Amino acid sequence: MTGRIAATLMSVAAIWSSATSGVSHREIRMASKGPLAHVRAIVVRLDPSSFRFRLEIARTNQRLRPAWTIDSIPQDAVVAVNAGQFLGGFPWGWLVQDGIETQPPGSGSLGMAFVVDSGDNVALATQSDMPRVRGHVLHAFQSYPALLVDGELPWELREQGRGINLAHRDSRLAICIDTTGSVLIAITRVRVPGNVGATLPYGPTVPEMAAYMKSLGCNRAMLLDGGLSSQLAVRDSRGSLVKWTNWRMVPLGLVVTGR
Repeated sequence: MTGRIAATLMSVAAIWSSATSGVSHREIRMASKGPLAHVRAIVVRLDPSSFRFRLEIARTNQRLRPAWTIDSIPQDAVVAVNAGQFLGGFPWGWLVQDGIETQPPGSGSLGMAFVVDSGDNVALATQSDMPRVRGHVLHAFQSYPALLVDGELPWELREQGRGINLAHRDSRLAICIDTTGSVLIAITRVRVPGNVGATLPYGPTVPEMAAYMKSLGCNRAMLLDGGLSSQLAVRDSRGSLVKWTNWRMVPLGLVVTGR
C-alpha cells in the first residue's frame, strides 16, 4: 500500500535549510494534485549526537494537567514538540522521566516508544522491545500507531478493518529515526490562499503519513497526537523561534537542547 500511495506524493528533491548546527528543516507541498495538494509538510531533522532530549510534564500541585505548549519552552531549547497520545488530557502509556517510571507501558501491538538512555542515545522501541529496555532508560514516552517498523508498514495498516481507520484525514504529527540515525519530526499544515485554516484538522490518512515518512528515509516511525494538539517549534541560529502553534494545550512535551 505504501508504494501505491507514495506514487501520489510530491517527488521533489528535499531542500533543507539549516536552523542551527545539527538542525535543519524544510517545508514542502505533500502532493501536486488530489486531497493533499493544499497540505504542506514541515520536517525537522536533528543529529542526536549533538543534543539532549528531555520530557517536560505539566503539573499543578504534583498532578498532571494539560497545560504545556511550545510557548512554555526554555530559552536553551532548540526544538520542542508535543509528545505522545493523550486520553482525557493525560498521557497514554509508558512514561519515564529522569529514570523514574511513572506509568507502565500501554498495551496494543501498534504501541511504540521514544526512549533516551543514560548516554543520551535515542531509539524507537516496539512493544516487543519494551521488556528488554524497561528499567534501563532515562526518558521514555509511548505513542501509537507505529507507522513503520524496520522500514515496513505494520500489518494493521495494510488493510481496512484491522483496528485503524485508514480513510480518516487529519493534521498529523510524526517522529522517526532514519537509516542514518537522525531524528526527524514531521508536522502537516493546510495551506490555502491567505493562509486561512492553517490549523484545520485536515491532512493525510495514516497510510499516507506512513508513506511520507518512508519517503524521508525513516526506518521506524510513529504518530504523535495530531489534530488540534500538533505543535512544533525550532530555534534558528539568531535565537528566534519559528513556531507552528495550535489550539490545544497538552500535558507532555519533548524538548531538545544542546549537549
